[in-house]
Formats: sequence, structure tokens, C-alpha cells
Amino acid sequence: MLLTLVIIYLLVTIAIGLYAAKRVKNTTDFAIAGRHLPLYMIVTTTFATWFGSETVLGIPAKFIEGGLNGVIEDPFGAGTCLILVGLFFAGKLYRMTLLTISDYYRERFGRTIEIACSLIIMLSYLGWVSAQVTALGLVFNVLSGGAISVSLGMVIGVVSILAYTLFGGMWSVAVTDFIQMIILVLGLAVIAVFAGNMAGGADKVVAFAVSKDLFKFWPEPNLKDMVFFFAAAITMMLGSIPQQDVFQRVMSANSVKSATRGPVIGGVAYILFAFVPMFLVASALLIMPEETATLLKDDPQKVLPTLVLEKMPFVMQVLFFGALLSAIKSTASATLLAPSVTFTENIWRQFRPAGSDKANLMTMRITVLLFSAAVLTYAIRMQGTPIYELVSGAYQVPLVGAFVPLVCGLYWQRATTQGAVAAVVLGIGVWLLFLGMPWGKEFPAQLAGLLASFGGMVAGSLAPQWVSNTRTPHRPLAVDPA
Repeated sequence: MLLTLVIIYLLVTIAIGLYAAKRVKNTTDFAIAGRHLPLYMIVTTTFATWFGSETVLGIPAKFIEGGLNGVIEDPFGAGTCLILVGLFFAGKLYRMTLLTISDYYRERFGRTIEIACSLIIMLSYLGWVSAQVTALGLVFNVLSGGAISVSLGMVIGVVSILAYTLFGGMWSVAVTDFIQMIILVLGLAVIAVFAGNMAGGADKVVAFAVSKDLFKFWPEPNLKDMVFFFAAAITMMLGSIPQQDVFQRVMSANSVKSATRGPVIGGVAYILFAFVPMFLVASALLIMPEETATLLKDDPQKVLPTLVLEKMPFVMQVLFFGALLSAIKSTASATLLAPSVTFTENIWRQFRPAGSDKANLMTMRITVLLFSAAVLTYAIRMQGTPIYELVSGAYQVPLVGAFVPLVCGLYWQRATTQGAVAAVVLGIGVWLLFLGMPWGKEFPAQLAGLLASFGGMVAGSLAPQWVSNTRTPHRPLAVDPA
């Protein structure tokens, strides 16, 4: 019965997404909803960007293992990213009326950086979308009692998301996000109250978390731990800023006000509401201590689904899995769309610059289909990798390769194309070097790459100017003949 209701829910969201797809007439409608979304939809769709499988399943597992210190990347880093976007990036980028974030790299630094950063951004989505696909497979596997394999569940989930994203693009994503976020917030809030009562009261759950030192946030006061803590914090905080899905939400707004305020409100709401799944997993330790201890050793991501299925009434099960699917589908649909739009606009058009808007729209849809197939294959091959690790690892690439050219391009007038090239090459090169060498265990690879990227930008931008100035001959002083 529960699986049947879940399937009905999927069909309803598909129908809503297809209805919204009627508004898509061109590539601007498909990519950024024609820049027509009001503030409340920007809030829900930015909130939905991050509230995915890792928030409901991955964060609670990491929270139980390492407390708040273990989830610094997400939700704290991820939520702060949206706040920073709203405060420092949204207004400047919105006024440029661009279709993709890579369009900015072309306007500021030229085609080479545009293509390089487009590839970096597209690559980063593999891990993130795979995490959502993996969670969909897990949900169908749990609901069917193992009758549906995780791999088959992944296929079913991807097809259900493709059914409307393929046709409606950002319009379908935004409308379904709005509805799914209402279901998500209400569903998890009701379940949290119910779980708290089952555990003896919310105060007892909080006291238990305090006794287990789960609210410990700061690292040990030694240099190595503090450096790794800082590196983990900035991975999603800064690495998610030069991302097409975040940019799409900014550019989909109907005004500068909506574009700047929406991400800030969405980011704050995300950080606060991410505590609900953490509260639920702490409740599980009180409600079913033995089962939870076993699951934490085998697969911590199954703690919440098991709590709901074994200890809660049918109504709560419907609410939980409705909320979980809402979280996964909202994130997955956005992350399937973003790299596909980037590929069409910033790579494919290099080869077909004279294509019509109708042809480009068709190319975007074909790319969504092909990228979905690639992600599905990758997710099946990576089966068994923790969802949280898939997500956090995905953002190291744009952090070391695309963040510095974006922030320096916007805020440093002396930044040049040579500097941007050096930033990309050195950032990724040093990052890969630290990943492959023992140094990476002593100093975080993503922080080394970021520092190298900044160094490359400064040296690459200033060195040619300095050389030019030193080679310019000085005009001799005029001498008065008298």
C-alpha cells in the first residue's frame, strides 16, 4: 500500500511538471523560466537546491558519527553558500542578463576560460546527481522489501524525474519544487514532533545529544585539525558558488530584489531546517537503541527509514517517504537540468553558433536525456559509496578551478585572462597533486588547490603588466638650453 501511494505521488508530480512545461516556448523559458519567478518561488527553489538525499539521509548519519563538527560541509557550508550568493554575487550577475554562469566567464575572460569552467562545472554534477539517484534506488528498495533492487530503483527514479524535466526545464523544476517543499517541511515537522514524543519528549532527545557530545562544533585546538575543519567548511561554502543550478535560480527571478533576497532567505531556512533530520536520528537512538546501533555499523543511511517503517504508524510512513521523495526529486531535477544547459549554451554552440533558438532548445533536451543516462551509469558503478561523501567530494572541483576566476573577475579590476588561465591550471594541478601524494593527509588538497588558484590569478594578472612596465623605455628629461 505504501509503495502504491509513493507511485501515485510520483505520477502526480509528473503531471504537475508537464502542466508547467506548457509555458516553455524558448531556451530562456527552459533554462531560467523566462526570468518570471517571484520571491517566494526563489526562496523555495533555492531551499530545494540543497535539501536533497544527503540532508535527510546523509547528514543524520554523519551527525551521529561526529556531531556538528562532522557536518560542517553540509548544512553549514551549503547554507552559507546561498547566503553569500545573495549578498555578494546575485545582484551583479542578475544585471548582466546572462543565460548561464559560464556566459560570465566568456564575457570577462574569453572562450578558453568559458570552456574550461564549463567542463569543471559539468564534471562536479556527477557526484551530486548520483547521490540523489542512489537515494531513489534505496527508497524503492526499502519500500518494496527488497523486491525492487537498488539499481532498478535508480532507473525508476531517474525516469520519473526525466518525465517532466525533459520538457519543462526550469519552469517545471520551479513549480514542482514549490509544491514538494511544502510537503517536505510539513511532513518532516510532523514526524519530528511524533518521534520526540515517542522518545519521551524533545527535551530528553536534546539532553541525550548533549550527553553524547553531539553538539560539539569546533575542532580540537591544534593546527592540523583546524586547517582541515576550515577546508571542509569552504568546500561547499565557496565551491558551490560557481554552479549553474544556483545561478539559474538567481537569473530566474523577476527582479533584482527577488534575486538577492531569495538565496539569503533560502540559505538561512536550509541551515535551520536541516536540524530536523538530526533530531530524528537522535530520537531513533532512544526509541530503538539496539537496531540503531546495528544500522550505524552496517549502513547509517537506513536509520531513519527503518525508524519510520518499524516504529511509526502508516500515516507517518506516508508523510516521511513523501517528504523524502520531495527532497530527492527537487534536487535531482535541478541538477540534471543545470549541466545540460551549460553544455548546450557554452560548449555545443562553439560548433553550431548559427543554430536557431528552436534547435538549441531541442539540443538542451537531448543533453538532459544523455546526461541522465551517464549519471545513472555512474551511480550504479559507485553503488555503496556514502551519499554524503558523493555530495561533498563533488564540490572540490569547482572550488579549486572555477571559484577564483569568478570572484576576482567581479571584484578585482586588474584580473586578466592570463591570470584566469593560471588560476585554473594551478588550482586543479595542485589539488590533483595533493590528492595523489602523502601530503594530502597533512594538508587538505582542496585548500592547497584554492591557495594555488589565488596565487595563479595574482601572478598571472600582474606579472605581464610588471614586465611590460619594466620594458617601457623612460623618456629622458628635457634640458633647458639656456
